Amino acid sequence: MSALCAIVVLGGIWTSAVRAQAMEVKEKPRMYTYFANWQIPRARWGDMEKAAAADQKLLDQAIAGGTLVAYGDDSSLVHQLEGPTHDNWWSAMSMAGVLDVLESVSKSGPPPVLASATKHSDAIYVSKFYNWHAGTYKGAYTHTSYYKLKADAPQDAVESVSKSFIVPLMEKLLAAGAIVEYEVDEEAIHTESPDGFWIDYICPTSAGLDKANAALGEAMKANPMAGPALGSMVDFTVHRDYLTHSNVTYK
Repeated sequence: MSALCAIVVLGGIWTSAVRAQAMEVKEKPRMYTYFANWQIPRARWGDMEKAAAADQKLLDQAIAGGTLVAYGDDSSLVHQLEGPTHDNWWSAMSMAGVLDVLESVSKSGPPPVLASATKHSDAIYVSKFYNWHAGTYKGAYTHTSYYKLKADAPQDAVESVSKSFIVPLMEKLLAAGAIVEYEVDEEAIHTESPDGFWIDYICPTSAGLDKANAALGEAMKANPMAGPALGSMVDFTVHRDYLTHSNVTYK
């Protein structure tokens, strides 16, 4: 079980005493994120960096104008045989915001390197639990974990776990500077199982990954019976982790 499994697992049995001491967590306004995934031949990976730079002016203008709150691009560090090698994304506080920027990017014409993609997919996510430190971070590390709830899991399972454990822990890491952003995502446009959800956090340096894992390890030791509790809620057979090198800007 990966370190991030601990986040979700522990949420299921987080005691009322700890919950009472924890920070009050409320849902935030919905934040939407558009993701474009690409599988690019290795010989063209360098061209993807140039492609990201080509869109930067347009995205910076969308940030300055208030349409977007964040954008970035990622390259995979742990490659899968049929998985994407790169992605680019942007976030807004409305569906209209992400779609308006998509239309603007489309009108500007795709970079030639994208014609070499052997696979491509899109997704739109929504998050009600997130936070970040404003700024631009080059060469950061994004850790993403995918989970799927079982059919009989409570309808508010993601919300409950987010409020009771994920957000308090991530806020602690954010305050310490180990991470610069986190979010809990679900699909806004369902192209996968509606029971799926994602936990993402971004570390400014590789050392942040170790700090996050250490914090999760400490939490796991404090709750040794956590695993079986969530085993009744989450189908871990489809759990996956992803690690990417990232260039991101947050307003």
